[in-house]
Amino acid sequence: MRLHVCAIGRIRTGPERALISDYLTRFDRTGRSLSLGPCLEHEVDDRKASTPAAQAALLQRALPEGAHVVVLDERGEMRTSPDLARMMASLRDGGTADLAFVIGGADGLDPDFRAQAQSLLSFGPMVWPHALARVMLSEQIYRAATILAGGPYHRA
Repeated sequence: MRLHVCAIGRIRTGPERALISDYLTRFDRTGRSLSLGPCLEHEVDDRKASTPAAQAALLQRALPEGAHVVVLDERGEMRTSPDLARMMASLRDGGTADLAFVIGGADGLDPDFRAQAQSLLSFGPMVWPHALARVMLSEQIYRAATILAGGPYHRA
C-alpha cells in the first residue's frame, strides 16, 4: 500500500525538512518488507489558493484516485501509535492501494472536503504549526511500520 502526505504549503530546506525526509526514508526501508510504501509527499502551493475551498480543489487533485483519506484535524479522533499501525495494516490487508493523509492550510480545511474523508485524526486538542504537524505525522508513519515489523523503536 502506497502512502501519501498531501499538504498545503511547501517546507523548504531546514530542520523540519531534514526530519521529514529522515523519517520517510526510514519508513520506506522498514515498510518495504511489510508491503507498505513508498510514502510520497504532495505539497500544494498555497500561493495558488488562498481560501480553504480553493485549497480543497488543489488537494483533491493531489489525492490518488480511490485513496483512503485521513484528514488531520484537531476535532478528529486521537489514536495511539499502535492504533494507527493497526489501522494501516487493516487497510493494507483489506486491499487498499493508497492511503492519503491530508494537512490543510492555516485556515483549516474546507468543511465539505473534510466531510468526505474516511477518517479524521488529531494529534491532540492543541493546534500545531503545519511544519511540525508534518514532522509528527512522518514520525508516526515510521513508528507504525516499526510496530508492525516488531522492531525495538516503539517501546510499549
